[in-house]
Parts: sequence; structure tokens; C-alpha cells
Amino acid sequence: MAEPFKTSLNAALVAEAAAHLQRAWPAFERERFESLASDGLDALELKQRAMHICDALQATLPADFATAAAIVEAALAPPYPGEDLGSLRMAHDGLAGWIVWPLGEFVARNGIDQPERALQTLHALTQRFSAEFAIRPFLARHPALALSTLQRWTRDPSHHVRRLASEGSRPRLPWGMQLRALVADPTPTLPILLALQDDPSAYVRRSVANHLNDIAKDHPGVVADWLRTHLPGASKERKALLRHASRTLVKRGDPAILATWGVGRAFEGEASVAVAPAEVEFGGELTLEATLRSSSTSPQALVVDYAVHHVKANGGTSAKVFKGWTLSLAPAEVRVLARRHSLRPISTRRYHAGRHAVEILVNGAAVASAGFELLPAPDAPTPDDPRRR
Repeated sequence: MAEPFKTSLNAALVAEAAAHLQRAWPAFERERFESLASDGLDALELKQRAMHICDALQATLPADFATAAAIVEAALAPPYPGEDLGSLRMAHDGLAGWIVWPLGEFVARNGIDQPERALQTLHALTQRFSAEFAIRPFLARHPALALSTLQRWTRDPSHHVRRLASEGSRPRLPWGMQLRALVADPTPTLPILLALQDDPSAYVRRSVANHLNDIAKDHPGVVADWLRTHLPGASKERKALLRHASRTLVKRGDPAILATWGVGRAFEGEASVAVAPAEVEFGGELTLEATLRSSSTSPQALVVDYAVHHVKANGGTSAKVFKGWTLSLAPAEVRVLARRHSLRPISTRRYHAGRHAVEILVNGAAVASAGFELLPAPDAPTPDDPRRR
């Protein structure tokens, strides 16, 4: 069985980090840091662990931020040349990998009143893991300086630094503090995205796509305008970026976005969907089979997604749209599309027993539906169970 994700930050990692910090600063209270950082660590979740280790750093690094920042920078491993930061681990030659998260939090907490020096340290940290969470307080407190710095970083030789310019300024970065000013008005980051949308690194371009998708959730017109401007004559790489940036609006059936991608026409034909089994247990799997029958005399460009209307704790339902298929349906063609759908528990969704509906969406419009019964989990509380009170 795989180790829980939270163990990416553990006592052994704390001990390795202590050794590197003491190498950079012989006066570092290594044993005290290890004791403070490890005490109670196993009981915490991942983000809590990062904050807990940061508390220990605050207690043992110099109070003068510039001095502390220099120690952190001296303890770092060489910049990481690859892209898979999630697999990066501490090296024998310095700090790298998951330990950089609490280091970034230390910079955000203690360097907020020395932003230029702090941003210099984040520039170094992001090349050893990522500083996407740590830079956000600077965008909130010092927006002009932070944005001008990120704009400059779009030309940095390091793909990690260029990615940070986009990823760190996403309005709705998962796990990161929300940048309310950029949620309300995303235009300050558009020059950054423009500078990076044709970046040679796919790793950077994926961040630009996710940033645009964030903007689409609050300002669909901004993304629709972006596509109208930047899709004509786009390279294969830019088209892939823009398609990924459009995913939320395509799932919503946004008419402007669908029209831009040439899939704005209503489906001409008949559709049906079958769901099996009719009853499924928690953790089980469904098979969805959608059948499309064209009645058109010309080919139809179609985006076919599906929505599962999950039962909520209060008995209502909430729809979640899942990506399906993109296809061209010939005149009079009958096409059968099949997909397996897992109901395994995940951290971002809670399942509740009851009747769930499944809808097939073609070019954003619901064209067929079916349903299934999600059975109660074996240990789920009954209506009169005191656990429900």
C-alpha cells in the first residue's frame, strides 16, 4: 500500500534539513529544531506539517530576515533541471524537494516587510521545488512590486522561475491563498500570460492554461476574447494550451467558447445513454454507454461530456461535469461511446447514498439521461443513528 501523501514531510526529512542548515550556519540549533519540528508531526496533515516545520524554523533561524535568508540560500541544493517537482527529494548536496514548502512559508511570514530581499529568496527556492504558495502574500501586500518582478521573470533562463510567474499569480490556485484582487480583476496578470503562452517549456505552458482556466471561472468573456485573439493561426502547442484553458467553459456549454472551437451547433439527431449496473456500492465502478444517431446531412463537430448529479448530505444534488469525447459524426452515422466511471472515494468529493442521475452533454446541451442507485456504505449511519445528530 502506498504511503499517505502527508508523509512527504516527515521526521527523517527534518533531520536531513537540520544537517544542511547547520552546514550553512554552524551556530544553528540543530537538535532544538529537530525536536520542535518533529514533535507532534505524525498527527498532522500535509499542509499542517509544512506550517509546523515553519514554526520550528522561526524559532531557530536568526530574527534578522536578511541573515536568515542568506542561510537558507546557502543550504540549498543546486537548481533542479527537470520538471517533475513532485518526485524531487532532498539531495546530499543541499535542501530540495518537499522541505522547500515550509522554507517558502518562512520567507512569506518573515520577509513580508522586506519584499525585494524575500522575492530574491523565492527566486532561488522555486528552482528546488516551488514557491507558488509563498509568493502570494507578496502579491496581496505589494502588488506593484510583485507583478513587475513576475513580468521580469517571464524572461528568466529557468523554466521553474518562468512557471512561477504564471502559477504563483493564479487567482484561484488550489491550496493557496485566494488573490481576491485578481479574482475581481484579472487584467494585471494578462501581460504575464501573453509573454508565456508560447514558452518553449510545456511545463510553463500548462501553468498558463490553468491560469486562464482560473480566470474563466469568474470572467468567461476575458477568456473568450483571448481565444478570439490568439487562436487564429496558432501553433499546435498554443492550440493545446488554449483548449486546456477552455475546459471549464466547454463543460459549462459556454456558447462563445463552443463557437470559437467550431462546436457551437446544436446536435442534430437522437441520443441515449445506458448506465450499468443499476445499483453500485461505494468504491465501485459504472459503465456508461452513450449512443448518438445523426439525422444531419453534413458532418457534425461534437464535444461530448457527461454530468453526474451527486446526491448531497441534505438530499439535494450537485452536478459534476466530466470530460468525455471530441469527435466528428458523419451524416446518418451511429456512434457508440463507452466510458468507465469510478466511484472510489477521493479527498475532494464525498459520496452519499441515493439516486444519482447521469446526463450526456453534446456541445454543452443535455441530450440524454439515465440513473443509478448508490448503495449505502457498509458502515454508513442509518437515519436514526446518533452519528447523524
